[in-house]
Amino acid sequence: MILLASLVTLCVLLIVGVTVPIAFGAVLVIIWAFGGHEVSGFLPAGHWKMNSVVILAIPLFILAGAIMERGKIAAPLVDLAELFVGGIKGGLSAAAVFASAIFGSISGSAAATLTCIGSIMMPHLRRANYPEGMSAALIVSACPLGLLIPPSSIQILYAWVAQQSVLKCFLATVIPGLILVFLLCVVNFIMLRGVKDVKVERLAGGFGKEFRLRSGRAFPALLMPIIILGGIYGGIMTPTEAAGVAVVYAIPVGLYVYKGMNRAEFWECLRHAGTTIGVVMLMVFMVLIVSRFLIFEDIPGMAQDLVYSISENPIVILLMVNFVMILIGMLMDDISGLLLSAPLLLPIVTGVGMDPVHFAAVLGVNLGMANITPPTAPLLYLGARVTETPVNKMLAPTLIMIVFAWFPTLLLTTFAPDLALWLPRLVFG
Repeated sequence: MILLASLVTLCVLLIVGVTVPIAFGAVLVIIWAFGGHEVSGFLPAGHWKMNSVVILAIPLFILAGAIMERGKIAAPLVDLAELFVGGIKGGLSAAAVFASAIFGSISGSAAATLTCIGSIMMPHLRRANYPEGMSAALIVSACPLGLLIPPSSIQILYAWVAQQSVLKCFLATVIPGLILVFLLCVVNFIMLRGVKDVKVERLAGGFGKEFRLRSGRAFPALLMPIIILGGIYGGIMTPTEAAGVAVVYAIPVGLYVYKGMNRAEFWECLRHAGTTIGVVMLMVFMVLIVSRFLIFEDIPGMAQDLVYSISENPIVILLMVNFVMILIGMLMDDISGLLLSAPLLLPIVTGVGMDPVHFAAVLGVNLGMANITPPTAPLLYLGARVTETPVNKMLAPTLIMIVFAWFPTLLLTTFAPDLALWLPRLVFG
């Protein structure tokens, strides 16, 4: 009874818009008041779990993403992407997808990718007469690529929770991320076929000249993912060290190369990033304590028994697991959703033979799709604010992209394990 009351309270608070830390804090109050458990007994477990060098990468990547956003480091990346596809109808919006993939590979955050790429691309798309609702929906649908293209913050968290290799989890999401990029671009071009008056970029100085100019300007920004990913996969740096290098590299590039911010704005950026980091770390701590309570009550075992009582068919079980993850992702942000669903669902999927590294990719795709799926859809509402587009104009095209891009990617990732496991096996043997 106390478990049911806790879950109902959590869902109601999240649906009405209460922040995640306060919602989980309310659950802890219920457990303490009526559950016969001493919450103080779970507090050391949460502190001990967070006392890890691996999780230090999360605030560092948040800080790096904030500096990149304020320092206008993404703008030359967008210009370079526009050069290759901006000369065809639908190319400018496709450039937003590519830019989201590149920026997401550096920041590792869907929200940071949406805020940065959305604010840069939406004015361009409006000037080129692209449909407002469809353009905003495409940007929102592409921003979760920050959860799939490594280094991803939620994959670091998943590896930490599931005791898996961070590098293997990074590699598992690469091919699903590339499939999603391809499908989003295809859906974009198909949806724009009947749209008239879309302007196409004309190169005044020719492709060669523009390429030299734009690639030269974008080189410092492009060097950032090369340093980070090359350092991680080359065995030179751990993900935490790479996150620290990203911060150190982003500061002079944002201040002196692209001059997107001055020193006063830099300190404001640090303050804003510090606030975000504080909220995220408090949220992680709260969710960890609730997850510890669920494990203490053997909720994963009960969930496994419930699933097997419905069906023992692996396909049916995986479909049910995906459905549960979508519901969790619709109610809360990606980090909270991962911390809640990973310990709950990992025993179920491994019970039907799914590799934990494979599950990392499935989880990433699920949470990314759920975060843009109505009615809750936290990234959809954030995208409406960033792009200054009414939500009702974004709903229909967003659903089309979910059905024809996100959902096929999810099915392929779930039921074709080699898409997620080929790269980890290739690199690690």
